[in-house]
Parts: sequence; structure tokens; C-alpha cells
Amino acid sequence: MAAAAVDSAMEVVPALAEEAAPEAAGLSCLVNLPGEVLEYILCSGSLSACDIGRVSSTCRRLREVCQSSGKVWKEQFRVRWPSLMKHYSPTDYVNWLEEYKVRQKAGLEARKIVASFSKRFFSEHVPCNGFSDIENLEGPEIFFEDELVCILNMEGRKALTWKYYAKKILYYLRQQKILNNLKAFLQQPDDYESYLEGAVYIDQYCNPLSDISLKDIQAQIDSIVELVCKTLRGINSRHPSLAFKAGDSSMIMEIELQSQVLDAMNYVLYDQLKFKGNRMDYYNALNLYMHQVLIRRTGIPISMSLLYLTIARQLGVPLEPVNFPSHFLLRWCQGAEGATLDIFDYIYIDAFGKGKQLTVKECEYLIGQHVTAALYGVVNVKKVLQRMVGNLLSLGKREGIDQSYQLLRDSLDLYLAMYPDQVQLLLLQARLYFHLGIWPEKVLDILQHIQTLDPGQHGAVGYLVQHTLEHIERKKEEVGVEVKLRSDEKHRDVCYSIGLIMKHKRYGYNCVIYGWDPTCMMGHEWIRNMNVHSLPHGHHQPFYNVLVEDGSCRYAAQENLEYNVEPQEISHPDVGRYFSEFTGTHYIPNAELEIRYPEDLEFVYETVQNIYSAKKESIDE
Repeated sequence: MAAAAVDSAMEVVPALAEEAAPEAAGLSCLVNLPGEVLEYILCSGSLSACDIGRVSSTCRRLREVCQSSGKVWKEQFRVRWPSLMKHYSPTDYVNWLEEYKVRQKAGLEARKIVASFSKRFFSEHVPCNGFSDIENLEGPEIFFEDELVCILNMEGRKALTWKYYAKKILYYLRQQKILNNLKAFLQQPDDYESYLEGAVYIDQYCNPLSDISLKDIQAQIDSIVELVCKTLRGINSRHPSLAFKAGDSSMIMEIELQSQVLDAMNYVLYDQLKFKGNRMDYYNALNLYMHQVLIRRTGIPISMSLLYLTIARQLGVPLEPVNFPSHFLLRWCQGAEGATLDIFDYIYIDAFGKGKQLTVKECEYLIGQHVTAALYGVVNVKKVLQRMVGNLLSLGKREGIDQSYQLLRDSLDLYLAMYPDQVQLLLLQARLYFHLGIWPEKVLDILQHIQTLDPGQHGAVGYLVQHTLEHIERKKEEVGVEVKLRSDEKHRDVCYSIGLIMKHKRYGYNCVIYGWDPTCMMGHEWIRNMNVHSLPHGHHQPFYNVLVEDGSCRYAAQENLEYNVEPQEISHPDVGRYFSEFTGTHYIPNAELEIRYPEDLEFVYETVQNIYSAKKESIDE
């Protein structure tokens, strides 16, 4: 990897050496030690990278011990960035000093960009091209990701704004990479049947900040396979599946031997490991994520079927996926090889129902309707993934109106990656972005694509184009930042300040204030729908923008709020957008929010002193 100059304070080159040299006698004793002992001393953990740079500049002997590809610099790299070591092979030649410098530079660049995001994008959602700075950086992407993870893992309740934008950037980078991998996967020929791999891509895309890999999930499945083999050995110690090696694609043709495998699987999965279909919480997205299915040992028909199918195929049983309506199934052929088969030559397996084996009639009884023979046919990987994403799409549409619709956005991305010309889904995506007020330029691009695909959509497209252009023009007309001073006479009735932890008197939720208005600034329709006129002070009172602990954002009347006598952190995803730190009693606004409310912090300190200090004194007495 190409080296680059590093900040002078962290430059690890011979120039860092101090002019003063150690006494000759002491140096002689040191350099005469065996190389292994010198490496052990230098890798003890007490020396920094700058120290190693100085040591290597004292003489030729120590410079050789501290060679750039040796153990000393490898240990410096490992101690500083341990999570990166998994990306290096023990057999590869690595210039660890150069890697250290490149990683250090990447970290400084990543932090510089994260620090700029709040100032650039405080008043709007990060636009589509907002991540271009990261995408255009030189150097390995894993180094930038690692620095973002380091920011997210910073201890304490500080640097909340840094963590907020580091999370957004990391989310974007990983999703882009996963989506590219999925598109390449979908280009595989139809006979490429790695159902698990496709399901893992979906899992990764919807959970980009989680450490999910096909390798780890396959390892968990392999451990289940080992348990099945142990049980199978008790049934038939000479069973051919017991001789299969990892990655073996051989299949067993004898029905009786296949049946023994399925019996062993059912015992291990449902009796020993207690896997089961999640009937109690069926409409939960976790049921579709393979890593969660393995952790929670529950899922819905399609995810349970993919787990069952993967294990069966590893043990030589050629089960096939069936896209059965309302209930995904697997089929197990009972007919002779090479014979003409129909739907009655198969047994259908319900992995959701503890591996129960069904006839055609029982399948129809399961869903309560008669279906055509075509629906008993096998489907390819793309159709299986389409159904999984379709399920996520349905769940995303059920999200509450106060949510960010992240699941809906993710599932739309995935579906359109597989079927990019689905007009109705493109229209839904455009409407969603328009509703959320984000990415107006992308909305226009989507609408133009829809118009090309289906000119008959000109009515819906025209409406959205008009209002999106109006939105863009309004943004251009916005001038400066509105500053609200508590000392202003028109704000004399405002009692609370940004950063205070409040409780809603009527609904009981906890929240933090991130904005206020001297009177209600919402339109007449909102005021009427929210029945504001029924309040004693109506809409002629201060209203507050608050982040609520359930993840929603609300606009609350002053008379409905009160101080929370037991303040606690508000677990809202947007807290870091507005605040830099939680002190234990209140939040401190970040630089951008403080510009808008420059006098609020003084009122916060005064309130905290009066409310919480007085409470502490009463407890002490």
C-alpha cells in the first residue's frame, strides 16, 4: 500500500530521533543482546510509535531490529488497531511501518471529514453527494471504516455529534459495498444455488453496523451439522453423510438414507436446540435476518426453510425451495431418478412447523385454499431473495409515521437492486423521499426514470415533480440562520431551554428539548387535528421541539411539559445531531445548535442548579 506523509506529531521516521545519544556503555550492553530479546523488549507495550522511531535512529543494530517489515512495527500496528489484523495473512510480506503511516493518515482524514459534517449538514439530511469526500479519499477503505468504528466506540457520553455522523458515514459506506456485492451475486448463472449467501447479503444490508459475515454464519451452521452427524451416527454408524467433508456437494440418492438424515436434523434442531417458528412475534424483521435466526433460534417459514435447506444439502439431501403462497416450504423428491414427476411425487417439508412432512392435500389445508400445480414448483435464488425482501418491504410499510422508515428504505433499495424497473416501487421510493424531505435531486431522477418506463404515470409524476421543484426553490431562498435570544421581549414567556430533560404531563414520556418557538408555528390543519384549542392556553404559548425516548420527534406545548426530576439519557437516534455531550442532568448543545440558541446554555446551568442541586440537598438532609 502506498505510503503518505503523516502529521508531524505522529511521523514515525528516523528524523524523530533526538540529537542526544545514550552513553556508549549502556548502548553497547543493549545492542549486544540477541535479536529475539531486543524484539521482546521493544514489543513489551511500554514504547510508542515515536519511541520506536527514536530507538531505530540510534544505531545500525537497532535500526535492523526495528526494520519496517519486522515484528516490532507489526506489534505497534496490532496494539494500535487490533481489529485490522484479520485482514492480513500470516504468510504475506507486509511493510508494517508503511501500513502504520497509511492507517494514521486515513484516520486523520476520516476525523477531519466527520468533524465537518455537522457544520455542513446540520440543517438538512445528508444529501446523496454528501459522502463524496469519503468516497474520493485515497487509501484502503478498511482503514477509514476502522477509524469510524473507533469513533463509535469512544467511551463515555461525550463526542455525541462525532458519533452521530461517524455512524451515518459508516452506514453508507458499508451499504454501498454490500449492495455492489449483491448485484454481482445476482449476475451468477441460475444454477448457482447459494441461498444462504444471498440471505446473508440481505441481512448485512439491513444491519450494516453489525459484524455479520457469511463465514461466521456458515461456521454456526457447521456446528449444527456436527451435532446432526453425532445423532446420525447413533442411527446408522455407516451412513455415507458421515464421510462428507466441508464443501462437499455430493448427494445421497437412497430415500431411506435421506430419511435418516432428516430424522436426525429434526431431533437436533427442534428437540435438542429448541428451534421453532416464531408464532408469537411473527411480524418482526429479526425473523428474516439469518444471524438473528441462529441467535434467537426462531424465525418465519422462509428463514427457517433456508436454514433447514442449507443443513440438509451439506449432509447430502437434495431438498428444494418452494415459493408456496403464505407459507414457504421445501420439497423432497420421492420419485425415481430420471422419471417424469408431478407434484404428488414429492413430500413437502414445513421447517416452520418443526420439520413436519406434508402431502399436497395437507399443504392446501395448511393455508386453507386450493392452489395450482405451478405453485409447488422449485424457485431459484433470485425468487427466494425477492420473497425475503418482499416480506421486509411489507414490514417496512407498517412502521409508525414518526419513524425514519429505515427498514422501508433499505428493503426498497434491495428490491430495486434485483428489479430496477419496478414502476410502482420506484414511485413508492420517490414518495417516501419526498415525504421525509430528503434527497430532492434523487427524487427528480427517480421520477424521470418512471416517466421513461411508463408515460401513463404522468399524473403522479407531475405532481411530485412540481412540489419537489418548489422544495428545492424554497431551500435556495433560505438565508442565514435564525437566531433566537431568550432576552428578546417576544420570548419572555419561554420557560424551558434546549438540552433540558423533560417529562410530558399527559403521556408520561421522557424527552429532551432541541428547539422552541414563542408560539405554535404549525399550520391550522395541524392545530385542529391535534386539538390544540382545547388546551387552556391554546396555541398562544411556547411550543417545544423534543426528541422522545421512543425514537419519535414531537412538538409539545409548554403547559404539557415539566422538569424530569430523575433525568436520564434519551435513546433517540438524532440526539447526536443536536448535542455533543450528556452530563448526567442535561445535554450540552453542539456548536451548530448553540449558534441558533446562544443564550440557552446559561439558562440551562441556572435551571440545573436550582432543580437538581436543591433535590440533592434535600436528600442529604
